[in-house]
Amino acid sequence: MPLHPDRLFPIEADARSIARRLFCEVERLPIISPHGHTDPLWYAHDEAFPDPASLFVKPDHYIFRMLYSQGVKLEDLGVPRHDGGPVETDGRTIWRLFAKYWHLFRGTPSRLWFEHAMETVFGITERLNEGNADESYDRIAGKLDEPAMRPRALYKQFGIEVISTTDAATDDLAAHDIIRKSGWDGRVIPAYRPDAVIDASRADFRANVERLIALAGTSLNYKGYLEAHRNRRAYFKARGATSSDHGHPSARTANLSVTDAAALFERVLRPDVSYADADLFRAQMLTEMARMSIDDGLVMQLHPGSFRNHNATVFAGFGPDKGADIPRSTGYVEELKPLLDAFGNNPHLTLILFTLDETSYSRELAPLAGHYPALRLGPAWWFHDSPEGMRRFRELTTETAGFYNTVGFNDDTRAYLSIPARHDMARRVDCAYLARLVADHRLDEDEAHAIAHDLSYRLAKQAYRL
Repeated sequence: MPLHPDRLFPIEADARSIARRLFCEVERLPIISPHGHTDPLWYAHDEAFPDPASLFVKPDHYIFRMLYSQGVKLEDLGVPRHDGGPVETDGRTIWRLFAKYWHLFRGTPSRLWFEHAMETVFGITERLNEGNADESYDRIAGKLDEPAMRPRALYKQFGIEVISTTDAATDDLAAHDIIRKSGWDGRVIPAYRPDAVIDASRADFRANVERLIALAGTSLNYKGYLEAHRNRRAYFKARGATSSDHGHPSARTANLSVTDAAALFERVLRPDVSYADADLFRAQMLTEMARMSIDDGLVMQLHPGSFRNHNATVFAGFGPDKGADIPRSTGYVEELKPLLDAFGNNPHLTLILFTLDETSYSRELAPLAGHYPALRLGPAWWFHDSPEGMRRFRELTTETAGFYNTVGFNDDTRAYLSIPARHDMARRVDCAYLARLVADHRLDEDEAHAIAHDLSYRLAKQAYRL
């Protein structure tokens, strides 16, 4: 299992040699992690991770969605049930089950990420299987008590320069306050995620809005609602936030009059809100968030196109984010036009677009980002955060948008130990792509070195104002 030094590099000898030289220059650059889902409490309390299963299996929906697809019960993986029913709590038992099915991950990015962590963090180079499950569990568990395995020490070991968490608009950010007051020099910042107070199709929407209003001390009307967002965004900015993040079913935007938007707000607060009104309200609020970003400087991220919690049985039993989110087709040209008509030419707005619909890369996203000053393209995301997905992204967007209308790489993960593995993968894939351009005499090698550095480090730092 030892990691091959030429993994993900071109098979052609001349291009492979160029890729090696490029990667050598960027391999150890600091990690900029501007969008992710690690728990800020890890850095606040700096406690040991409890066991290997809690570190690798339980937080990673890439892992348990694959296992579930082959008939493994989520209860047997220790995933908590909504009703408090019994689930497996023994980490070793969960690990043995994980090892039994490890062969399912052949050819997937999860295998690359996991084996990178096993070798670089724990010194384990034997591939996981049923026969060595207990041995690997014991070796990992034995190291988890060491000071070098605490979250803050790993932050340093991984070479992280800054990492952003993703936090609800109503979060008190207490963990971030603990980090800031601790004197630790690691930089962990929040990101403003207002989905729960924007998506009126949620059963808890009105309760979430009322909490937002109470925290901000404003009135329960449209004017007070917008002011509450401004108040909370300022609260996040005071704790280091540089971005907001928006996960919507579509990229639809709207630009209603104040009167029409206020009337819509009153309708979406009702328990019988219609699908059409909820969808229009989400669209309107994307434009309002862009307006606020121009005022307060928060970079805006839009992640549309996921049919969330597609498996109704899993959602009812275990709640959201359990691996049942499915990509669907997403349009950007018509959907973004109201927002772009209002703010697309404004140099003070940065709107970073992600997609789960690869068919939109060359047809819509690259032409849009290659024209509008406000737009940038986020990296290949979620199901496409993979070697082939990253390669396709570069091939389909570079000719129209170039490299500099993209934002480098972000790792978008809850699995802490996968962060350096994901950045390693992205840097290797980008170096392989650049090496082929050099070998084809479309780039000079000194240009490729500069681009590799930008894609690995500078562009993310610049785009997210870090």
